Amino acid sequence: MAIESVGGSIISKIAELMVEPVGRQFRYMFCFNNFVEEFKERKENLALALDGLQNDVEAAERNAEEIKKGVKKWLEDANNEIEGAKSLENEIGKNGKCFTWCPNCMRQFKLSKALAKKSETFRKLLETKFTKVAHKAPPQPIEFLPSKEFTPSESSKEAFKQIMKALKDDNVNMIGLYGMGGVGKTTLVKEVGRRAEELQLFDKVLMATVSQNPNVIGIQDRLADKLGLDIKEKSKEGRADRLWQRLKQVEKMLITLDDVWKHIDLKEIGIPFGDDHRGCKILLTTRRTNVCSSMECQQKVFLRELPEKEAWDLFRINAGLRDEDSTLNKVAREVARECHGLPIALVTVGRALREESAVKWNRVSKQLKNSQFPDMEQIEEKNAYACLKLSYDYLKTQDTKLCFLLCCLFPEDYNIPIEDLTRYAVGYGFHQDGEPIEDAREQVHVAIKDLKACCLLLGTETEEHVRMHDLVRDVAIQIASSEEYGFMVKAGIGLKEWPMSNKSFEGCKTISLMGNKLAELPEGLVCPQLKVLLLELDDGMNVPQRFFEGMKEIEVLSLKGGCLSLQSLELSTKLQSLVLIRCGCKDLIWLRKMQRLKILVFQWRSTIEELPDEIGELKELRLLDVRGCQRLRRIPVNLIGRLKKLEELLIGEYSFQGWDAVGCDSTGGMNASLTELNSLPQLAVLSLRIPKVECIPRDFVFPVSLRKYHIILGNVDGYYTMFGDRYPTSLILGGTSLNAKTFEQLFLHKLESVDVWRCGDVFTLFPARLQEGLKNLKEVIVHSCKSLEEVFELGEEKELPLLSSLTKLQMSGLPELKCIWKGPTRHVSLQSLNILSLNSLDKLPFIFTPSLARSLPKLESLSISKCGELKYIIREEDGEREIIPESPCFPELKTLDISYCDKLEYVSLSHNRDGIIKFPQLRELSLGLRSNYSFLGPRNFDAQLPLQNLAIKGHEEVGNWLAQLQVRNLYFSTNLNCQLR
Repeated sequence: MAIESVGGSIISKIAELMVEPVGRQFRYMFCFNNFVEEFKERKENLALALDGLQNDVEAAERNAEEIKKGVKKWLEDANNEIEGAKSLENEIGKNGKCFTWCPNCMRQFKLSKALAKKSETFRKLLETKFTKVAHKAPPQPIEFLPSKEFTPSESSKEAFKQIMKALKDDNVNMIGLYGMGGVGKTTLVKEVGRRAEELQLFDKVLMATVSQNPNVIGIQDRLADKLGLDIKEKSKEGRADRLWQRLKQVEKMLITLDDVWKHIDLKEIGIPFGDDHRGCKILLTTRRTNVCSSMECQQKVFLRELPEKEAWDLFRINAGLRDEDSTLNKVAREVARECHGLPIALVTVGRALREESAVKWNRVSKQLKNSQFPDMEQIEEKNAYACLKLSYDYLKTQDTKLCFLLCCLFPEDYNIPIEDLTRYAVGYGFHQDGEPIEDAREQVHVAIKDLKACCLLLGTETEEHVRMHDLVRDVAIQIASSEEYGFMVKAGIGLKEWPMSNKSFEGCKTISLMGNKLAELPEGLVCPQLKVLLLELDDGMNVPQRFFEGMKEIEVLSLKGGCLSLQSLELSTKLQSLVLIRCGCKDLIWLRKMQRLKILVFQWRSTIEELPDEIGELKELRLLDVRGCQRLRRIPVNLIGRLKKLEELLIGEYSFQGWDAVGCDSTGGMNASLTELNSLPQLAVLSLRIPKVECIPRDFVFPVSLRKYHIILGNVDGYYTMFGDRYPTSLILGGTSLNAKTFEQLFLHKLESVDVWRCGDVFTLFPARLQEGLKNLKEVIVHSCKSLEEVFELGEEKELPLLSSLTKLQMSGLPELKCIWKGPTRHVSLQSLNILSLNSLDKLPFIFTPSLARSLPKLESLSISKCGELKYIIREEDGEREIIPESPCFPELKTLDISYCDKLEYVSLSHNRDGIIKFPQLRELSLGLRSNYSFLGPRNFDAQLPLQNLAIKGHEEVGNWLAQLQVRNLYFSTNLNCQLR
C-alpha cells in the first residue's frame, strides 16, 4: 500500500507538471537550495530595510513629525511577513535530502513553492521606496481657554451669546467684536474658539494677531503653523497662494483675527472668503467701530466695560479687600471707579495696592483723579493708561521696573524670550562684577514673576517666553520714551531704513529696531549716551565702517542679519554683551579690544569655520554661545581653558564636534579637548555634542560645578533637540556603547531628562546604585536598545519616594525587555507621570503593580502597542496579595490606546469583587485587535465611559461589548471606527 501511495503521489504530481508551466514545477522539485538561498537573501534584505526605515521613523518621531500612513502600513506588513516566515525557516531545518525518502520529495516540492511565494512577497515589499517617511505634524489645537485673570461679566456673556448665534447663522460670515483696549476682547474670542471646537461647529478653528502694523508674513506663518503647513515660497504672493490652496481644502473653518486697526486685504494674506469660500467665517476684534464697517461685518458686537458692581467685585478680589474694612473700602471704591470698568486696569491697580496702607490708597486716589497724559488727549483709553502707569509706579523694585521697560523693546504681540531679556539686562546693569550670570537670570525671573502677578506681563504656552498686552506695551513705551529713560522703540513696524524723523539722537540711551529689515544705515550717528542697540538688517546689508564711531558708551549690541566688520567696533570698548545672529562678520581679531565683554554670541553663522584665538584673551567673558555654527571645525587648543571666568559654554549639537583625543581628532591634535573644561572653576552651564566615546579622555570627569547641562554622546543625526527646550539638565545617548562612568556621573548630578537611542551592551539602564538620582528624573525615552532587559532596578531606599518627579516615560523597540521595575515598588511613586508610551516590547508581561497603579493621579495618556507577551496592565505583586482599591487607579486618564497585544487578558488582575477599573475622564479609546479581544468587556471596562472618540481596528466580534457601552452620540461605521457627532 505504501508503494502504491508513493506511486500515486508521483503520478499525480507528474499530472500537475503537465498542466502548469513545466520549467517552474521542475525547479520546485530539483532546485530547492536555490529557493532557500533566494528566500534567505531577500528576508535578510527586507530585515535590513525594515531596520533602516524604523530608524528613520524614530528620528522623525523625535522631530515631532507625523509618520505617513503608507510607511506605517509598510512597516506593519514587513514585520508580519518576517514574523510569518519563521515557520518556513523551521521547515527548512527539518527537511532532509531529496531522495532519502520519496515522500520528502513531495514535502520539498511544497516547501520550495512556499519559499518562492514568500520570496516574491519580500521582493514586492523591497521594491517600495520612500523618499520621506513623515511630514510636519499638525500642531496642537489652540488653547482656547478663558483667562484666569478675568471673570465673566454680564457684558461678556451677552457678547458671547451674540457671537455664538452668528457663528451658527449661514447668512453671517464676518463678525466684528469691538470695544476699548483692555476690556477683554482677546479673552472672549479665545473662549468663543474653545466653545466652537467643543461643539465641533468647524473643521478648523484658527487665530492670528494682526496688530497696529500688520506683518503679513507673520500672520501667514501663524495660520500655517496651526494647519501643519510648511510654506517654502519666498514672495508674499507665492506664500498667499500656498495658504489659499490649503485653506480651500478645509470645508468649514473659523479664523479669528485679533487686534485689527484698519481694513485688511484677506486675499493678500491668502484667506479665501465670501464667494471664494462659503465655509469660511471671520471673527475680528478691534478698538474701532469704523473697522467693522470697512470690513463689512454683518454682525457687530459691542463689548462694553464692566458695570460698577461687577467692576468693584473684580477689583476687590484682586486687591484682597475684606468686607469688614469699611474705611479702606470707601477710598478703594473711588480708586475702582477711576478704572472706568476696564478689567485690565481693575486687575493691575488692584494687585498693585494689595496690602498697602490707607495713606497710600488715598494718595493713589488723588493721583488717578489728577492724572493726565498730555500727548494722549485723543486716545479714549487714557484712563486705562493712567491706571497702568500707576501700577508701574507701584512696582516694588527698580529691577522689576527696568525689566518691564525692557519688554517693550520687542515687537507688538511678540513672544519675548526670557533668555534674551537676561542677556540685555546683564549689559544694562543687572549683573555686578563678581556675581554669576545666573544671579542676573534669577533677578530677571523674579521680576517677571512679579510682573505676571500684577498682570503687566502675560504667560505663553512655554515657560521660556512672556507676552505684553498691546495696551500695556503702549504705556511702557510712553514711560520709556521719557527723558529719564531715553528709549526709542520702533520694533516690528516694517522699516527699511533708519528712522531719520528724529532730528537728534543725542538723548537716546536705548534704541530698538528689531523685527525690521533695514536695507540702509547712516554712515555715522552721534549717540553719546547710547547703551543698548538692537538691530535687524536685511541679509545683504553691510554695516558702514564708521557707523559706531559716535556710540562710545554702548554696552549691549544685538545684530540679526547683515554683515559686520568687528573693526568698526574698535572704539566701543565698553561693550559687555555682543549678540550676533545669522550675521556675517569678519575681522574677528578685533575681539581682543573688547576686554569688558561678558556675553559673546555667534549664533547660526554659516561661514565661521574656526574660532579666533583672540577670544581666549577675553578675561571677563562669562557666556560663550556658538550654537548653530554648522561649519565650525576648529577651536584652538587652550582657547576654552584660558576663559577662567566662563560660566556658560553653549556649543550645541549642530556646531563644533571635533574634540581632540587619541584616535578621534583628525587635525593632528590642534583642536580643543574636553579636559579644558576642568580649567574652568566657575562653569555652571554646558551644552555640547561628543561624537564618539573615544573623544572622552581616559581620566576625564565633568566639572562638579555644573548645574545645568545638555550633553549628546554618539550619533544622533536626524534627531532634533535644542538646549533648554524642556529640561535644563539632559543627556542623550545615541548609536554608541554605553559609557557607564560618564553616564553614572551625569546621572547622579541633577539629571532630569535621559534619552537613550540605539545603544548596545546595556542590560539595566538605571541600576540600584543610581537610585539617588531618581528623585530629579522627569523624562525617560528609550528606543531600539536590543539588549536592554530592565529599566529601573529598585533596592531599599531610605529617601522616599522614588521617581516622584517623572512626567514622561516612552519606550519602543526593546525586544529583550522583561520588566520596567525590578524589585519592590512600594518605595516608588509615579505621582507626576503624565504620559506613558510602550511600543514593540516583545517580552514584557505586565506594566504596573497595584502599588504603582495607586500612585498615578496625573496620568493622562497611556499607549501600548505591539507588546506580544503582555498579559496584564496591572498585575498582582510578587508575594503580596494586594487588593486594588475601589477608587479609580486612573482618575485623570483621557487617552487610552491598546494595539496588537495579542495575549492581553486583563486590564487588571485583582482580588476586587468585580475587578473593574473606572476611567472617569476617558475621552479617547483606541483598540487595535489582531486575534485576541478577550480583555474587552464589563470585567475590565466600566460601561459608563465618558468617551468622545472610539476607534476599533481589526476584529468585528466586539459588538456585544459595544452594545453594553452607555455612550451617547457614538457613530458606528462599517470598519468599526467610531466617533462623536
